[in-house]
Amino acid sequence: MSLSPTVTKLQDQLDGMVLTPETPGYDRARTVWNAMVDRRPRLIVRCANPADVETAIRYAREHDLELGIRCGGHSIVGHAIPEGGLVVDLTPMNEVTVDPARRRAWVEGGALLGALDRAGEPHGLATTAGNVSHTGVGGLTLGGGMGWLARQHGLTCDNVISFEVITADGRIVRASETEHPDLYWGLRGGGGNFGVVTTFEFQLHPVPDQTVQVLLTFPLDRAVDAFRGWRELALTAPRQATPTAWVGDVDGVPQVVLGFVWVGALTGYDELLADLRSIGRPLAEQVQRKSYLELQQQDDYDLEAPSQRRYWKGQYCTELSDEAIEAFIRRGTADGTGAGLPYASFQVYGGAIADVPDEATAFSQRDAFVEFVGAARWTDPAEDEDRIAAARRYGAAMAPFASGAYVNALTDEGAGGVRQAYGAAKLAKLQALKATWDPDNVFHLNHNIAPAAGPAVP
Repeated sequence: MSLSPTVTKLQDQLDGMVLTPETPGYDRARTVWNAMVDRRPRLIVRCANPADVETAIRYAREHDLELGIRCGGHSIVGHAIPEGGLVVDLTPMNEVTVDPARRRAWVEGGALLGALDRAGEPHGLATTAGNVSHTGVGGLTLGGGMGWLARQHGLTCDNVISFEVITADGRIVRASETEHPDLYWGLRGGGGNFGVVTTFEFQLHPVPDQTVQVLLTFPLDRAVDAFRGWRELALTAPRQATPTAWVGDVDGVPQVVLGFVWVGALTGYDELLADLRSIGRPLAEQVQRKSYLELQQQDDYDLEAPSQRRYWKGQYCTELSDEAIEAFIRRGTADGTGAGLPYASFQVYGGAIADVPDEATAFSQRDAFVEFVGAARWTDPAEDEDRIAAARRYGAAMAPFASGAYVNALTDEGAGGVRQAYGAAKLAKLQALKATWDPDNVFHLNHNIAPAAGPAVP
């Protein structure tokens, strides 16, 4: 197969590989986590190093191609894959290096969370990472990054010591507290708006050999009272605990699951478990001990499996009223029952997340009590309209209780969702930062922050 002269010239400048629609491996490289995303970019540049990233950005700008940046490919709307554009594919850049003495990790921009977890495991070290190990480190971190360690050690972005970034004009810069501190601030929660991160330097923390997950399952008719008890425990739970709640159908029967994940020394664990058991009479109880790696991978190929069609709505709540609990359980319906309803979760924030001053990072929801995500997944394209409509109804039912939004949980909310994620004052600061680092909005395939001087690219 022959390439066009311009693409051949691009290939000659790369250590990595250019894929076109005629190239073997192209379809695999354009496939992302959400099976609803089925776009055909003109070029996919599988980058081997930062110089390849710089070359790909320059080529896209010279040829007026929309630019998508791919790591884990978990964006629900598929931002990484522009129709007719160019994909900067970071996935070949996936090395993780750990210095156990300094408790540091250097993570290339294409690495997945599982690679970071596995690299730290022999040393008993980890940093806050999301709950699905095939998520990309880059996307998670740049949006904030919630995980089972966050209540003890802060969000993923709080644990970044430095970033190596390729800017829109092709420069390689380092951002830290002392080098380009404005960019360092914006990269910790501002999404992929300011450049392509090719290396993250993380602070690591000791983690135990075993974790514990406790799950109590309730029928709908006993769930509300139990949920109130769970809420009170969640307000005062030790930082080793991340209280969780889930609602969905199991074998066609709606159920509510209340519990917590415990990571750390077991001091205080027995007391919390006893208190949880007092909230109501469950259908079933599970107390599962597992390694930290097993905990991180437990949903990889069940709830979060690739190759399924997906849509969701998410928000933060600074408090959880009885009305919010009832809306959560009903899932956008009158009584919480019906075919094809989304499942949903609450994950409790607080602890070390709230210790960081709001102005310290671009992430803007330090006062959140819980994060809500209502998610639909299915396989038949004929169900698209009904499934999306059900998720939107659920999101609308929860909206009156929202205090803000998580940028990594946004879907198609557009500029309104971005405002909800950051608030007016912080968004204005981010727009000014965007005007400094990406005035032409080259990096606009994201939950876009428009440069202060002009509108976002449609």
